[in-house]
Amino acid sequence: MLKWIIIIVVVFIVLYVIATYNTLVNLRNRVKDQWAQIEVLLKRRADLIPNLVETVKGYASHEKSTLEGVIEARNKAVSATTPEEEMKAAGEMTRALSRLLALTESYPELKANTNFMDLQQNLKESEEKISFGRQFYNDTVLKYKNKLEMFPSNIVARLFGFKPEPFFEASEADREVPKVQF
Repeated sequence: MLKWIIIIVVVFIVLYVIATYNTLVNLRNRVKDQWAQIEVLLKRRADLIPNLVETVKGYASHEKSTLEGVIEARNKAVSATTPEEEMKAAGEMTRALSRLLALTESYPELKANTNFMDLQQNLKESEEKISFGRQFYNDTVLKYKNKLEMFPSNIVARLFGFKPEPFFEASEADREVPKVQF
């Protein structure tokens, strides 16, 4: 009888380890998938930037520093290689775009330009999708981190070397209202 109890307990433990391992793999892959979705959106935004800057250049040629800041932020975003670098670059890009779009208040003819309006609408949609993607990514990371840290799944996670993923957090600079001076 003791032999059967031991066998049942061992089978239960093995099944638990297998189920927990599979859950952790699933969550890790969902985190990676969500990050890939954000990368697609960040790429779309980066692709829109040169067109937007060229359109604004025609109207606001003396706003060189703002335009250069947007291009610099875009280049950082495109060259980022790790999720952490991409998150930081995305924040810089958001701040630079905010300054650029604030320039339109000084150029009424720019606001009436169809190309600019289309680009601005596409950029707005991209920003909304990025925001939603960040939220969904962070929700997925939270589920994954909870599984990594909660007992007894944390034992299985440590046993198989699962590592936590970073949240997509706003930096202090992202929380500030952009200042535009003319």
